[in-house]
Amino acid sequence: MEPDQAFLEYAVKALAIHPESVETTRTIDQMGVLLTLTVHPEDMGKIIGKSGKTAEALRILLRVIGMKGNARVNLKINEPVGGKRLSLQEVHSTKTVDQVVEEL
Repeated sequence: MEPDQAFLEYAVKALAIHPESVETTRTIDQMGVLLTLTVHPEDMGKIIGKSGKTAEALRILLRVIGMKGNARVNLKINEPVGGKRLSLQEVHSTKTVDQVVEEL
């Protein structure tokens, strides 16, 4: 296992509630190294962090590790099965408390 992939697994397993579910894959193409991370759905919040700060920190550290080996390292975090992203329409269509009470 390459140093960048080993670091990613070590860091994510230390943060995860379900470290046994952490999986990483490493691919190389003309753009550089792509590390793909898959974690248990319950761990997504911890791995991404508030406003994406934890994920961004991991990406920065991976870039630093990549510089040592003259490689450009990128991180992709797979959305877990059953995960749901809200569409822009769903985000803007949330109801206020007064609207919900009025419907009752």
